[in-house]
Amino acid sequence: MYPASFSYHAPETLEETIALLQRYGEEARLLAGGHSLLPAMKLRLSTPAHLVDMKRLRGSLQTIREEGDTVVIGALATHYLIESSELIRARAPLLAETSGSIGDIHVRNMGTIGGSLAHADPAGDFPAAILAAEAEMVVLGPAGRRSIAASEFFFGFFETALQAGEILTEVRVAAAGDRQGSSYQKFAHPASGYAVCGVAAVLSRSGDGGIAHCRLGITGVADGAYRATAVEEALEGRAFSDELVAQAAEHATDGIEPLEDPFAGAAYRRHLTSTFTRRALATAWERSG
Repeated sequence: MYPASFSYHAPETLEETIALLQRYGEEARLLAGGHSLLPAMKLRLSTPAHLVDMKRLRGSLQTIREEGDTVVIGALATHYLIESSELIRARAPLLAETSGSIGDIHVRNMGTIGGSLAHADPAGDFPAAILAAEAEMVVLGPAGRRSIAASEFFFGFFETALQAGEILTEVRVAAAGDRQGSSYQKFAHPASGYAVCGVAAVLSRSGDGGIAHCRLGITGVADGAYRATAVEEALEGRAFSDELVAQAAEHATDGIEPLEDPFAGAAYRRHLTSTFTRRALATAWERSG
């Protein structure tokens, strides 16, 4: 099926992009990598009257750099750029590992971190990692620039804190410290590659070998990515053991109503979440040493 007719725009600057979004309002959609928007347009699930292509902004929004102890990733950085970046592998390895699990090489060469986060697909990979890393999203809009914590960015099913006319410009992540480990473990749908369950874990060891800090982001299970705070609270300040992790992992879906579909029912997703939480925590702990 062909998409509905639309007008095409390719602005040269962020200011011009924001002006177009203001002018056309809900009739406009941003095009980053296009792997989510274009299929939806072909199926007539999305019928924007104006398509605003961000390809001419790649020079300014595709950079990856370090500012002190913060890794800054431009919103148009592709999954492959993140996966292959030596800086990210060394200083934010969770994001590199997550990028490498997304789709196939064609998707990773075109899809962008900004597009993935702004789209907020409940089965997308990056939201889990962003939550576990406690990243900060920087957005620019008609009212200027503002920052949004990852914990306040995702609202649920394809919903984020982005307001009308705002553009996600960069993602800021604290560089990994000493005695810190991370892991992204995923059960992928065999056809689509999307996460039926994906768990991102960040752990830090204390001086006496205990768990000083724990953050868990989970995707694919609920109507949006979420932090498994019950698991975090059960682990922080405790001595690591397989038994403790197994007990804590049983609370990974506390307060969550798991999704159901023909491939995976709610009970199966609960089981997957517990299992992959244990795997992610165990791997993160091993890497923290």
